[in-house]
Amino acid sequence: MLYVKGMDSHELVQGLKDKNEEAFSALYDAYAPSLLGIANKIVNNNPASEEILQDVFVKIWKHIHTYDIAKGSFFTWMVNITRNTCKDYFRSKHYHYKTLIQEVDLDHIPSKFIPLATSHEEINIDLELLMQKLEPRYKDIFHLVYIYGYSQVQVSEKLNLPLGTIKTRSNAALKRLRYIYTL
Repeated sequence: MLYVKGMDSHELVQGLKDKNEEAFSALYDAYAPSLLGIANKIVNNNPASEEILQDVFVKIWKHIHTYDIAKGSFFTWMVNITRNTCKDYFRSKHYHYKTLIQEVDLDHIPSKFIPLATSHEEINIDLELLMQKLEPRYKDIFHLVYIYGYSQVQVSEKLNLPLGTIKTRSNAALKRLRYIYTL
C-alpha cells in the first residue's frame, strides 16, 4: 500500500475520484519522477517526455473513475497510461513502427519502474533484474511488445519469426516474470 503525505493508496485514489487537488498534488509529487523516467526511456526525448508527462497526469485526473483495484496496482495503471501516451506521441508525429523497431537498442531498456514511496504491500521492482532471468528469446520479444508497445505482428516482421512463435513467447515471458516475481 502506498503512503503519500499521510494517505494510503485507497485514500489517494478516493481523493482523486473526489477531484481533491491536494490528492492530485501528492500524486504528482510522488510519481512524476518515475513516470517521467519511463516516458523518457521510451521516447528518448526529454522535452517530449515532459509534454507526455503532462498529458499523463491530465488523463489520470480525467479518467481516475476507470481505475479498478481488482485489475492491478494503481502504479501499474499509471504506467500503462504513460506507455499508451508514448504510443500516441509516436502516432501523432507520424512515426513508423518499422523505423522505430530498427532503432531500438534492446540492451538499454527502462529498468526501474518503481514508485518513490512504498510499503511492504507494494514491493519495489527492478525490472532489469527480473529481465536478466529471462532467456534472450523471451527478453527481446517482451521489450518490444510490453515495454515499447509494438504489435505482435510488427515484432514478427522485425525478428523474422512466425506470428505464432511471437505470441507463444510473449505469453511465456509474462508467465516466467510472474513466476520469478513471486519467488
